[in-house]
Amino acid sequence: MTIADETVVTEVSGSIKWFDPVRGFGFIISDEAGPDILLHTNVLRNFGQGSVADRARITVQVQHTTRGLQAVKIVSIEPPDHDGGPPISDLADTPPEVLNALPFLPARVKWFDKGKGFGFANLFGRSGDVFLHSEVLRHSGLSDLGVGEAVALRVVDGRRGLMAAQIAAWERGSAETDPAEFSDDDIGQIGLAEPIDTESDPDPVRSGDE
Repeated sequence: MTIADETVVTEVSGSIKWFDPVRGFGFIISDEAGPDILLHTNVLRNFGQGSVADRARITVQVQHTTRGLQAVKIVSIEPPDHDGGPPISDLADTPPEVLNALPFLPARVKWFDKGKGFGFANLFGRSGDVFLHSEVLRHSGLSDLGVGEAVALRVVDGRRGLMAAQIAAWERGSAETDPAEFSDDDIGQIGLAEPIDTESDPDPVRSGDE
């Protein structure tokens, strides 16, 4: 791909090589080969996300700058390819079409610890914590969440209580569901009768308090 000057904007598709929310940038590998494309955190936040998973598919508008190729606008992001199975065992018995039929609900991250692999969020207009698992995050095309970050969640009520089955940008939740009209029908019910296996899950998380 060749761009003659900084006034030219070209649409490019590729995959995330890496992105570090702390450093505030990362790089995209273009499908057309050539040099890596710089992705700045401001461009990602303008799309409604604070992070993006490695190997996620991405389409961006690109300009040539003094620093090389740089993404100036994100057109779309798709989660990384996976084997088609559920991100965690809690969702194994729930058909994807059931989860995909649930609305995205607006929420705010209470805390998320990437090292521990989980965290919690609070739904707008409802009390209680929603469990966030790092594998659900990755399957949703994200890599990390910040305290207070606004997100949209597809929520199920399972063996851990309320938990996120899918996570998306805030705009999707605020567009699909008015918190004033939120009801229990917006939450999926899964595996409520199944006890937690304490051998495979010796420290099940039930509370969002650190």
